[in-house]
Amino acid sequence: MRLSICLTIALIILTFDLATKYWVESALTFGQMIPVTSFFNIVLTYNPGAAFSLLSDQPGWQRWFLSIIAGGAALVIVYMLNKYHQEKLFCLSLSFILGGALGNLYDRITLGHVVDFLDFYIGENHWPAFNIADSAIFIGAALMIYDSFRNKEKEKHPSSEKIARK
Repeated sequence: MRLSICLTIALIILTFDLATKYWVESALTFGQMIPVTSFFNIVLTYNPGAAFSLLSDQPGWQRWFLSIIAGGAALVIVYMLNKYHQEKLFCLSLSFILGGALGNLYDRITLGHVVDFLDFYIGENHWPAFNIADSAIFIGAALMIYDSFRNKEKEKHPSSEKIARK
């Protein structure tokens, strides 16, 4: 997959993420909730930490620490997209991860926290709120895992083309 296509996918995800966060912040006040279904709300919340609010109780150093990690990861991802361009599903997964990482990185640098607003729950048990960037990272990771299993299956069961060459 060409690098330009991968970066375009990441840019689309980044744009959608930032647009939805902008909409939520302009429509809601902090903590305000809009019930959507019996298991889903839109709620404006901020996460100064990492996934699942890890490190959110720290005095502020985590903002820059997590920003450096995300920035470094973005650079590594771009390198990998270029190096492994022939691996289409792998590159697609990295594009999703890159778009999500950049969305949360933008928030962390400009706001000091990540804007979260998707609130799923069962009864009184709420999953930690998340956003489009987090969703893209999750989808990218799931695609990467799927791709790794798919490639292992190819190694176990070579295609008839590979057998014919022997």
